[in-house]
Amino acid sequence: MMTVLAIPGSLRRASYNRALLRAAKDLAPPQMSVVVYEELGSIPLFDEDVEAETGGGPESVRRLRDRIEAADGLLISTPEYNHSVPGVLKNAIDWLSRPAPREVLAGKCVAIIGASGGPWGTRLAQSALRQILYATECIALPRPALFIRTAGALFDETGQLTDATTRERLASLVAAFGAWMVRLG
Repeated sequence: MMTVLAIPGSLRRASYNRALLRAAKDLAPPQMSVVVYEELGSIPLFDEDVEAETGGGPESVRRLRDRIEAADGLLISTPEYNHSVPGVLKNAIDWLSRPAPREVLAGKCVAIIGASGGPWGTRLAQSALRQILYATECIALPRPALFIRTAGALFDETGQLTDATTRERLASLVAAFGAWMVRLG
């Protein structure tokens, strides 16, 4: 069984990106388990002094580091804030990219998706996230891509992804990510 840790880049409980990851979990192929990470808000602002004092970061950072290390891959769903990634997502990556006590992002397979309520989607945020992850030496799935715009029309009031075309595209991306991770071995 392949395990994918899914990280929503938004703290909002009703986030389209969190809902998108829940849909990915439901649409994943049988050989893949997608686990949605729900503790991004527990990660404190990156501080090298705290890192040094705690031997790599506080407990919330250690838990996330352990979960990433145990996962076969990461699926990150990012909203777009001011043409880039949310600060909370960048902050978590800053903690995780550090070599102490162990580097967990280098060589990790990552797929990037995103949803926005606006008309422009998340192309700029996903591009920025790719650049950030490149610096961490992650291996990002080159394609397919999924840039969701006007997400409010695609989800129902309970947060379920109801748009058939988007569900099909998401299922295809998740399956392609699994096959790609197997090929990279």
